[in-house]
Amino acid sequence: MTPVGLLPMRTGTAVKCALLLAMVPCLIGCTTVFDNQPLNRPMSEVFVPQPEGARDLVSENVIALSLSGGGLRAAAFALGVLQALDEGEGGSPDKTGWPTDLYDDITFISSVSGGSLTAAYVALKGRDGLSTMRESVLLRDLERDLRVTLWSPTNLSRLLAGGLNDRSNLARTLDKEVFAGATFADLQRRRKPEVWINATDLYNRTPFPFSPQAFQSLCSDLASLLVSEAVAASMAVPLLFAPVVLKTYPDHCRTPLNPLSAQLLKDPARVATDPVGAVARAMSNYRDPSRMRYVKLADGGLTDNQGLASILIARSLGGTPYAPFSEADAVRIQRMLFLIVDAGRPPLGDWAMTLDGPSGVGVGLAAADAAIDSATRLSADAFRTMVREWRDAVVRHRCGMTEAQVRRFVPDRKDWRCDDVQFIVGTISAESLDPARARRLREMPTRLSLPVADVDAAIDAGRAATRSNTALHEYLGARAAARAEMAGAKAPR
Repeated sequence: MTPVGLLPMRTGTAVKCALLLAMVPCLIGCTTVFDNQPLNRPMSEVFVPQPEGARDLVSENVIALSLSGGGLRAAAFALGVLQALDEGEGGSPDKTGWPTDLYDDITFISSVSGGSLTAAYVALKGRDGLSTMRESVLLRDLERDLRVTLWSPTNLSRLLAGGLNDRSNLARTLDKEVFAGATFADLQRRRKPEVWINATDLYNRTPFPFSPQAFQSLCSDLASLLVSEAVAASMAVPLLFAPVVLKTYPDHCRTPLNPLSAQLLKDPARVATDPVGAVARAMSNYRDPSRMRYVKLADGGLTDNQGLASILIARSLGGTPYAPFSEADAVRIQRMLFLIVDAGRPPLGDWAMTLDGPSGVGVGLAAADAAIDSATRLSADAFRTMVREWRDAVVRHRCGMTEAQVRRFVPDRKDWRCDDVQFIVGTISAESLDPARARRLREMPTRLSLPVADVDAAIDAGRAATRSNTALHEYLGARAAARAEMAGAKAPR
């Protein structure tokens, strides 16, 4: 999540608090106008349905990432990870032996909250974004135009009406100063990496990725939507931000509901207890104008602060052994590294050492963190299990294909084996850093404005944690071995 944080109460504010509380009945009756009109458009008459899964982006080597929430700390840490994957550009290993073309392997990014800033910016700018993001994004004061104090009747009225800030604050700043009016059509023209920016559907209590499949459920056009809207939704901490609103367009649907979703709806117990069943119900609600006309979105970290849940759900609803890959992806791939980039913070404060505390506000924040961290841990554990099963399902599918089917996707199958598939999952976090560097990263506040020194320290921490990551080195070893084997096969005898 990306909580900017209300200004802390100080000694002597009790009278102000009492006055504000006395005004609550009046303020509740006041009308607060939010700038939250839905900007998404209905599905076009010329809409061409996109099949479930990726857009045939996969080559032999794939790096996928999930970028966690955590404000600018998370955005800077994620930038350091991406920079490490791009270091030594030039086509051959640098003097440390680090390969130089790993950036081209980055195929997919799922992001939440602060991580969405980095995912969207770099996906739009490409390699150039790795060198410009620090100045263009991270050193900006994104809190400059935010309302963060309650010592104003107008602000308290906004808070009680739904949130201190709306599109006129963060989303508009992002659109004007960071993304320059870019839409998802601009993202898609870059081809890869494909990016899923994750928010939370507050009504259905489910993850909501800004993906073509999710927008097909809304019968809405994703391509024309501003990227800034998705990033703002992903970062919309409840109460600090009013929800970002999308409109449903059931009268403009061009495709039926996902058949697996329709099947799941026949099992009420699964709908009530299974995350995939809950998403199936949400998709049904989007098509039912008597249930939903608007989707209210908040911070993606509320349902999963690592952006893994939407991938788990997409796989379950894909309907194929290789989903969310396309069949071409499943045949071409040889190895995939999935890096979970976690810039979250462990419990902080000293109240566990004393009889007193935490404060009332501290209890609320700790309770929210406990719920978020618990959901995130469950998603991460389920994700690792799913990846193992996914790899096995891809192998079974490949090994069951005919020669003609394989040649559709791999015309020269000389070095192709149906079981030559390796999926690796690793986590990049502060835990691999030296104690001093790890402590500094953990203690950085979760804000949208950080001192230059903190931004640079977070970027450096991301680079260092990536270079020492064991899963990445396992992937590099497998990649190098495959290249050596191929070179040996091509050598004259």
